Amino acid sequence: MRLSNTLPCPSRTSVGENRIVIGVLTGEGIGPEVVPLALSLLERITDVTGLEFELRHGGPIGKPAIEMHGTSLSDEVIDFSEQVFADGGALFCGAGGDRFVYDLRARFDLFCKFTPLRPHPPLRDCGAVRPDRLEAVDIIAVRENTGGLYLGEWSRQDSAEFGRVAHHGFGYRESQVARIVDVSARLAAERRGLVTMTTKPGGVPSISALWREIAHERCDAAGVRLEELEIDNAVYQLIADPRRFDVIVSPNMFGDVIADCGALLLGSRGMSYSGNFSPDGHGVFQTGHGAAHDLAGSDRANPVGQMLALAMMLRESFALDAPAAAIEAAVEEVLARGLRTPDVAGPGSRVMGTREFGRHVCDALSDGLSNRRATTHRAA
Repeated sequence: MRLSNTLPCPSRTSVGENRIVIGVLTGEGIGPEVVPLALSLLERITDVTGLEFELRHGGPIGKPAIEMHGTSLSDEVIDFSEQVFADGGALFCGAGGDRFVYDLRARFDLFCKFTPLRPHPPLRDCGAVRPDRLEAVDIIAVRENTGGLYLGEWSRQDSAEFGRVAHHGFGYRESQVARIVDVSARLAAERRGLVTMTTKPGGVPSISALWREIAHERCDAAGVRLEELEIDNAVYQLIADPRRFDVIVSPNMFGDVIADCGALLLGSRGMSYSGNFSPDGHGVFQTGHGAAHDLAGSDRANPVGQMLALAMMLRESFALDAPAAAIEAAVEEVLARGLRTPDVAGPGSRVMGTREFGRHVCDALSDGLSNRRATTHRAA
C-alpha cells in the first residue's frame, strides 16, 4: 500500500495531465555525490518508459546556506519549495545540517515522517544484528515532526548564581498528537493491526500522559491494538526482537532515536530513507543519514538510501508504482550479486566505490524496465 493514503488529505500529481515536478536540494557533505546518482535513475526511466521529469534545482541548505544567508533555511529556498508544491511537485533532498530539516518541517507543516525498516535479504550477514533476528521484519516508524523537543523556545543567559544557563521549553497540543496517531492507526489497520507508542512517563510525565490518553482513544476508535513502551525499552526491543513491531509512533525526538537505531536492522545508516508529509500530501524525501563530511569526496558513500528515497517519492507523491518498484528491484539485484559499498561489505562481496555501484544499479534498472515492458507487450 501507499503510506500517503493514510494522510488526512492525500494528494498526488496526475501523471499524464500535469508535469512531474521535482524540486532538488542537493545539500552538503556527500549530498553532491549521492543525489545526482539517484537522479540518474530518472534518466533511465525516461529512456525506457517515456516519462518526463522536470527537475528544478534550489539553493544551498544547511551549513553552506548559513555561510551565504546566515540561516540554514533561506527565504530563497522557502520560495523555491512553495513554488514546487504549488505546481504539484515534491522535494528531493540531500543532507542539510544545523536547523534545516526542523525549520523546513515547521514552515510547511510536514507533521508526519515515515521511515520504512525492512531489512534487505542479501545484507542479513553484513550488519551488527544476527541474521535470524531479521527474518520477516517489516516495520514502519512514524514520527511526529512539528512539536516536542526539537521545536519550542530556547535561550542562553549568564547568571551570577549559576553561571551559564540554557533554557528550552517545548510541548504538544492535542491536535498534533491526534493527527499523527490517526495516521498510525490507519496504517496499522491496513497491515497487522498493532501500533506501538514510545513514551517516557517518569521523565516526561505530562507529555507522555497526553500521548497515552489520545492514543488509546484513537486506536480504540480505529479498532487496532495499542501497546506502550518506554523509549529506552523500545530501542532495546527493536534490536532484540524486531519482529514484534508493526507500526511504531513516536514524539519528535523519540522518533529520531527509533529511526536511527532501526538503521541497524538495515545494515547501515546509508540504507535508511524517509518521507515527510504535510496534511494535504506535500512530500519531502530524504535519507536517514547525515551529511557524512568525513566521507565527502572519497567515493565511499552508500547511495542506496538516496535511491530508495527517490523510489518512495515516485510512489507516494506521483503514484508511479511500477518505476518505484523497478528501482527497488534494481537495488536488491545489485546487492544480491554481492556488489557493495564499504559500509555493507560482507563475506565474499565485491567492494566498490559510490559511482561504480551507482552505474550497476542504473544498468539493472534499465534491464528490469525493458524486460517488464517486453513482457507487458507480449501479454497484450
